[in-house]
Amino acid sequence: MARPRTDIAPRIVHAARARFLAEGVDGASLRTIARDANTNVGMIYYYFPTKDDLFLAVVEEKYGALLHELEQLLATEGTTKARLQKMFARLGALSHEELDVVRLVIREALVSSARLDRVVARFARGHLPLMLGALAQGVEQGELTDEVPLPLLMMSVFGAGALPQVIRRVIGERVPAFSTLPSGDALAETMAGLLFEGIRKKK
Repeated sequence: MARPRTDIAPRIVHAARARFLAEGVDGASLRTIARDANTNVGMIYYYFPTKDDLFLAVVEEKYGALLHELEQLLATEGTTKARLQKMFARLGALSHEELDVVRLVIREALVSSARLDRVVARFARGHLPLMLGALAQGVEQGELTDEVPLPLLMMSVFGAGALPQVIRRVIGERVPAFSTLPSGDALAETMAGLLFEGIRKKK
């Protein structure tokens, strides 16, 4: 007979995300997380042997789902510019929970080199090869310049397309000058246009 499914692990992850955001990974108490998840510390250790394992599970819950969506967007038909524009638009539509995880990753990666190593290792199996593959295809098809190394092209894509979406979402309502910027699809289209003026294949 199959074991009954349980929601204990997701409850722990959700409770940990809230505590990690409020108190930091190092400052959060596993006892408090267990209480918030309506379970006990032993169950936390059963599912997540270390606090860093729990941190990675918090990241993975949102990152894994987002990565799957990005894979689908970049696998669609169309030009490299059109596919990247779809990716920028999706990043512009990050949920509040996804933005919370972005904030958590940035903060905790700066605090702990061990967590940084683990996050980088996960990204190296996730969106980094995905992006490099999409850009390599653009170079092969003659859409992008072949005079710039692929990692530098990727940094340009994140800097000119992905990062503005996150900045617009995070500080757009707090800084009046930024609140006048387009958002979502409109910002994705604008940034893709600006980006491709610089990295497209020159005729």
